[in-house]
Amino acid sequence: MVEQQEASEDAVMTRIGQAVMLLHGGDREEARNRFGLLWSELGADGDALHRCTLAHYLADTQDDPGDELAWDLRALTAAEALRGERPADHPDALAVRAFTPALHLNLAADYLELQRPDAARIHLRQARDAADALDDGGGGAGHEGHGEGVRAAIEQLELRMRGM
Repeated sequence: MVEQQEASEDAVMTRIGQAVMLLHGGDREEARNRFGLLWSELGADGDALHRCTLAHYLADTQDDPGDELAWDLRALTAAEALRGERPADHPDALAVRAFTPALHLNLAADYLELQRPDAARIHLRQARDAADALDDGGGGAGHEGHGEGVRAAIEQLELRMRGM
């Protein structure tokens, strides 16, 4: 039974990855459709890592800044749920720990876009704090350089906000 559950979880991540490739290839509408279908299949009680990952990418497919913010908030909520569900040394918990700075960075950018600079500053500070907590600057296997990229994006957004 455990093997079947692991296989189905891998299938979900594979489907998310396929839709991400569509998104990065420029087909936002098809990616949004596939992500939306997956979201409805997962439901509110679906695996927190899947919900976090899916909501994060669904945010990137939105045309309206308010909708993007709503999906980014769902991603952060799922990440927080995951931290409560799994031990700190569980691979999923470690993955979310590496992902958390980007989640807060996205929220900071969303709030800035919506002309809510105070909320943007709060999440930018949380992004920096979470990025500083990453010990290796990476995000695990396949994510080398992730931490450095997020730190650079944090600095860019800080500079942009100072110029306002």
